[in-house]
Order: sequence, then C-alpha cells, then structure tokens
Amino acid sequence: MPFDMTNTLVPQHLDFEVEFEPTKYKDKKYVINVATGEYLGIVGSGFKCVSHADFFENVVDTALNELGEHDLENSTYNFSTARNNAWAMLDITLPNVKTTITTDRHETEVKNRIISLHGIDGSCSNQVFFGAIDAFCTNGMITGEYNKIRRKNTCNFSLATFIDELSKSRNNFYDFSNTLQTWAKTELINSDVEAFLQSLIPSERKAKRMNELYEVESHKRGKNKWALYSAFTNYASYADDRNGFNLKNTGKDTQAISMFGREQEVSKWVSDNRFQLLAA
Repeated sequence: MPFDMTNTLVPQHLDFEVEFEPTKYKDKKYVINVATGEYLGIVGSGFKCVSHADFFENVVDTALNELGEHDLENSTYNFSTARNNAWAMLDITLPNVKTTITTDRHETEVKNRIISLHGIDGSCSNQVFFGAIDAFCTNGMITGEYNKIRRKNTCNFSLATFIDELSKSRNNFYDFSNTLQTWAKTELINSDVEAFLQSLIPSERKAKRMNELYEVESHKRGKNKWALYSAFTNYASYADDRNGFNLKNTGKDTQAISMFGREQEVSKWVSDNRFQLLAA
C-alpha cells in the first residue's frame, strides 16, 4: 500500500494497547490484547513493551527525519503478522533509492528496503534490518548480519543506533548493489553449482531443489552468481508451487516468522566463504 503519513500507520488488527495480568506461576504474567481481551502469551514479570503502533510509528518518524521526504516519497509498506498478532513485521520499500543490475541477457531494478520486527509476547526483540528488493520478481533480500540492529524490547527503547545506521543506509545500499553487479558478471559456466549447493545446504533434497531453481533463474539471467543468489532470494520470498519450497501447515500461526527466517538463512549462505569464493 502507498506510504501515507497522514493516517495511522498500522492496520486496525495491530492497533491495540497491551496490558498484563499475573499468572498463578511465580514471576510470570499474561500478555493481553486490550481491544479483544485475548491472552497472547506468558512473559516474565519484569517484561515491558510498547504497542505495535508506538514502535512502528517511531521507526517511520525517525526514518522520515533522517532520510528526508524524497527518499520516502512514494514508498510502499507491508505488514506481516504471526502468533495471533503478537509478532509483527513492517517491510518498507523505498523506490527512490534504487539501482539497476545488468547481465548479458537481463536487467532489473533493485530498490532499498527497511525491515523492522516487533514482538509483544517476548517472541523477539526489537529488530531493524536493511536490504533490497528485486523489482523484476519481487524477491526480498537482507544485506547481511552486519546490517542488523537489535535492541531490547522495553518501553525505553532507544533508536540511537538505528539513527546512526540510517545515516549510512544509502551508501550501504549502493555498496551492496555493486556487490550484486559483481555477482551478475561472475560466470558459473565452469562451476559445479550442484556440488556447491550440496556442500552448503545440509538437506540433500533441499539442495537438489535449489539447484533446479537456479537452472530456472539462470535461464532468465544467465549462468552467473546473481542467478544463484536470485534462486536463494526466491526461496526466501515464496513458499508455494512457484518454487516448490512449500511450508508445512503445522496449524500454528508462524508462517511470517518462518519466511523471515528464510531471509536470515540466505544472508548466512551468502556470507559463507564457500559462496564468496565460488568462481572467484
């Protein structure tokens, strides 16, 4: 949806206050959705948190102040939720901060992202990530463990580190884009990609399916490292018949958490020396 600072940022199902109620177990308390009366979890007696609305609007206000209106103009945002709305993720795409990745047969725009997580049931600390999104196939990507900021989930949450990282985010995005372009020019024609994936991914079945997905991506982008990375980000962006990496239906409301876990998994794969040295 388009970015609109004139309206409340969070959707209605996330716009609720939080209260606590003691349990019969020592040093534990319930987390309650004030709007619905639902019990969302059990946390330690010292646990504190702000509402989703307060947290996400603070993130956006800070981004607006630090980046300026131009970078956020025409931005789009999407919310994902899990654990009965106790866990939430805000994914912002900044279309004015972008670059083009080119291969011999294909080109696509890559746009900057800001991803923030918030949990009111102790399931996660406040976290902010930076990344990018492929405009051709809407594959999402985070730019590595080093571009992550974590802060304890307290009512006194400080955005000082986030502000510092925001000031570097534009340059970091373009540095990351240069890396992507290098991968786009790194041919894998003489590399045994299937053997590499089997060494990188413990599951033989998963490695085989990833190799099949790489073949699909390389048909569009060419046999290069960018196509392999696109296979990784496809896996992290979709979980259906489009790529064969369906999520199991466990009956629990955790799909959004599982999908973001895939993005973190991909970040670890591309930080691995085996990927870094592939066709170097």
